[in-house]
Amino acid sequence: GTPAELFERPSHTFVGYFIGSPGMNFMPAKVEGRTVRVGEHALTLDYAPKTSAAAKVELGIRPEFIRVGREGMPVTVSKVEDIGRQKIVRAQFAGQPIAIVVPEDGDIPADPRVTFEPSGISIYADSWRAGPEA
Repeated sequence: GTPAELFERPSHTFVGYFIGSPGMNFMPAKVEGRTVRVGEHALTLDYAPKTSAAAKVELGIRPEFIRVGREGMPVTVSKVEDIGRQKIVRAQFAGQPIAIVVPEDGDIPADPRVTFEPSGISIYADSWRAGPEA
């Protein structure tokens, strides 16, 4: 794939961890049709990923595709790293550590919540990207 595809939708979790700084976020998930669940949170996907019942399923999302604001799902911020033109927010979401990239002037509310850009979500089954159900 193109460099952008490799960055945004890596075919394997290993690639997602090592390309980009910070690397891609991965969290245990359950898939039912077009719905993916992370902890108690349900997200609707643009497609129904092909996964087997026995597979270890994970949701992968780049830090750039997570939005911080007053709407969405609750997170607990543990640290904010100012790295010049942007900030890296280290947080806990559904019991999992995540990294979020926000612009340097981005507001982080006292009671922060996150939304995931649907186009930035990838589903992995046994570490390989799961495509749409045929």
